[in-house]
Amino acid sequence: MTSGTLAPPCEARIMDSSAETLTRQDFVSGQTVRWCPGCGDYAILAQIQNTLPTLGIPREKIVVISGIGCSSRFPYYMNTYGFHTIHGRAAAIATGVQLAREDLHVWVITGDGDALSIGGNHFIHTIRRNVNLRFILFNNAIYGLTKGQYSPTSPKGTKTKSTPRGSIENPLHPISLALGTEATFVARTLAADPKHLATVLQKAARHKGTAFVEVLQNCLIFNDGCFDFLEDKTRRAETALYCEDGKPLLFGGTERKGIGLNGFSPKVVAGNDPGVLVHDETNEDPGYAWFLSRLRHPEFPVPLGVFRSISRPVFDEQVRSDVARARAENKLTWDEYLLRRGTWKV
Repeated sequence: MTSGTLAPPCEARIMDSSAETLTRQDFVSGQTVRWCPGCGDYAILAQIQNTLPTLGIPREKIVVISGIGCSSRFPYYMNTYGFHTIHGRAAAIATGVQLAREDLHVWVITGDGDALSIGGNHFIHTIRRNVNLRFILFNNAIYGLTKGQYSPTSPKGTKTKSTPRGSIENPLHPISLALGTEATFVARTLAADPKHLATVLQKAARHKGTAFVEVLQNCLIFNDGCFDFLEDKTRRAETALYCEDGKPLLFGGTERKGIGLNGFSPKVVAGNDPGVLVHDETNEDPGYAWFLSRLRHPEFPVPLGVFRSISRPVFDEQVRSDVARARAENKLTWDEYLLRRGTWKV
C-alpha cells in the first residue's frame, strides 16, 4: 500500500465477515526493518501484525500514523495505509483522519519523547476527547533516535549526553497522566513478554474510543537495562503485578503476596490476607485505576495489564452527529450558505 494515501470510501467497518482471510504475512511490507538488533520494537511490530488479521478488517481500512522517533518508522513496516508525520503531531493528524473517515481503523504509534514532550498537549486532548483510535506508546525512557538524551519519562538522576550530572526533573508517568484525563481504556504491557503484549493489543484493538497502551521496552544502545527488573524472567514474579479483571491483585513466587490498603495508600500484604484488593478494570471512578498506577518499583511490583476499560461517548461520532443536525436545521447546501451568510466590514 502507498504510504500517505487513503483508500476510497467504503461501507465496511470492523469485523467484516465478507473480508478475505488475512495472516500476519499480509501485513508485512517489503521494507527492510531498520531497528537495532534486539530492540523491543521488533516484538511490538510482530504482535500488532499478529493482531490485525484477527479483527476481520481489510488492509485498506487500516491506517497507521506516527510522529518522529525510532518507533515512528512503524508505518513503513506495515502493509497498510499510513502517514509518517512530524514531531509530536501524530495524534492530531490521526484525529483528523478519524473525523473524515469513520470507516477507518486508526492506530497511532509514538514514543515517550514524541508523545509526552513536544506532543504532550495533543496526547492529553486526544485522550480526553475519546477519539476512536488506538494509541500505542513505546517507552524506553530515553531519546534513542537522536542518540541518547533524557526523555520526559527518564527517572530523576538519569545521566545522559544532555544531563551529564544527572537529570534534575521529575519524570512523567504515562499511565497516571492518561487516567488523569479520564481515559476510557488504559493499559501497560512489556515488549519482553510477547504473550501478554498480544493479549493487551487484542483488547485495545476492540475498544471503542481512545485505547491507550504503554509498552515498556529496552534501548540496548542508549539506555540498556532500564527495565531489567521486569525483563528478567527469574525476577518477574516479584517485580510484576499482572492485573486481571475480577481477580485478586497477587504477585510473588513461592511466597504469594498481594496489594492491600493502608488508609488511602497501597501496602503489600500476605497473599491470603482478606484485605487483598480485587481488580476491577470497569470501575467508572478513575480513582481506583489511578491508585494502581502509582505503584512504583522497587517498593511495589509494577502493574501490567488493563487498568481501566469503560464505555463513554466517542468524540468523532458526536462531531458527525452535530454536523448532521446543523445541516438538517439550516437546510442549505454549502454553496447556498456561502452566498447567503452576508458580509462583514473591518
